[in-house]
Amino acid sequence: MKEKRAWKEKYIGDKAFYMRVFILVIPMILQATITNAVSLLDNVMVGKVGTAQMSGVSIVNQFIFIFNITIFGAVSGPSIFGAQFCGKSDYEGQKYTFRFRLLVSAVLVFLGITVLQGFSTQLISLYLSKKDSKKMIAATLHYGKEYMEIMVLGLIPFGIGQAYASVVRESGITIVQMLASFFAVGINLVLDYGLIFGKLGMPQMGVSGAALATVIAKSIEAFIIIVWVHADKKRNPYIKGIFKGFYIPADLTKQMIKKGFPLFVNEFLWAAGMSVIAQCYSARGINVVAARNIASTIGNLFNVVFIQMGACIGIIVGQSLGAGKQEEARDENNKLLAFSVFLSAIAGMLMLPLAKCFPDFYNTEIQIKKLASFFIIVQALANPMWSYTNACYFTLRSGGKTGITFLFDFIFTWFIMIPLAFVLAYFTDMEIHLLFVVITFSELIKVAVGYFMVRSDIWVNTIIE
Repeated sequence: MKEKRAWKEKYIGDKAFYMRVFILVIPMILQATITNAVSLLDNVMVGKVGTAQMSGVSIVNQFIFIFNITIFGAVSGPSIFGAQFCGKSDYEGQKYTFRFRLLVSAVLVFLGITVLQGFSTQLISLYLSKKDSKKMIAATLHYGKEYMEIMVLGLIPFGIGQAYASVVRESGITIVQMLASFFAVGINLVLDYGLIFGKLGMPQMGVSGAALATVIAKSIEAFIIIVWVHADKKRNPYIKGIFKGFYIPADLTKQMIKKGFPLFVNEFLWAAGMSVIAQCYSARGINVVAARNIASTIGNLFNVVFIQMGACIGIIVGQSLGAGKQEEARDENNKLLAFSVFLSAIAGMLMLPLAKCFPDFYNTEIQIKKLASFFIIVQALANPMWSYTNACYFTLRSGGKTGITFLFDFIFTWFIMIPLAFVLAYFTDMEIHLLFVVITFSELIKVAVGYFMVRSDIWVNTIIE
């Protein structure tokens, strides 16, 4: 009985604790859910046009994904400092971290556009298998390039918008981004329908229409957040004088680079690693690319729960560490980690019934639909596992242990998961169903490592003075 009570006290919070969590995380989950729901509808609409169009868009989105995650990594390092400055009510320090994020985001946007625009053919071709017909390869490449040409323009509002959104989130204000996202995705949905199919008096543009709708929506979302931040200086005191010079204390800059660079590199290499794994799957043919696209689309809708719970851990635990409340941070982390896994298990159960019916929304071959159904089932079962490793990652990051988070993600992805996927995909005849299961559940190794890292308390650390 005592052990049961001790376990409950360690991992289950009171009503006030969960109310605080819900106030913070529900707007984040709703915003991400609505965004992913519209992406899902966008994907289904493109899938209605044909397999080549869907596959071309899916391939390009691998590279957009790398850019997006790299931006998250770039703003996340300074956000660790920003969250702790916020916890300390040091808004001048928070302002410096925001300036740093703006500069880094601008540089990454320039580099992203240069690479994706200049090497679109070579990048898309990496995902085209010789096992497919020349006609299918040519069509997929054509639609991919068509989509890429417009999507690169969306890097600008996304990059700058994320710099603003990150500083708003770390201040504990999540409702603004949620409302901005709601408005933007509504516009996106209408434009998708009109521009892809030529409805509502709009031209029929196919994949170009899908790209244009996305770029316009991203621009609207960023515009709303930016305008609100500058308009409400009372709730955003760090914004006062933000553009009066771009001074950032040298010592703080060095600290942000020291702590943030491993995180930035880690996010980039992790995203690149996921794309390399996708490329390994693509060696089995365009059918696998299409099936994974369908499964990932519905998976992303349910993954928002553990992804946003991870962000919640970073904010709540980071603020407690910044305020010097280390014991409180430990207690909060235990409860948040358990809650994240619990919510993700529920999300996985809700996802299972969709495995059979969701692929039927796509205008594609029956074998692709069946394969997608299997992938969805595997992803649903893996959801609690991914939730745990994501929570461990944000726990380690909240205390500024970015070097350790780099090793936690990088070593597993590049020294275990990628070699495993490469060998199984290219040098064995392992059936694709078993191959997918083996690669997916290799994450259990990361679960064990994360458990011991978090339990060691190595992350319990205050990084600001």
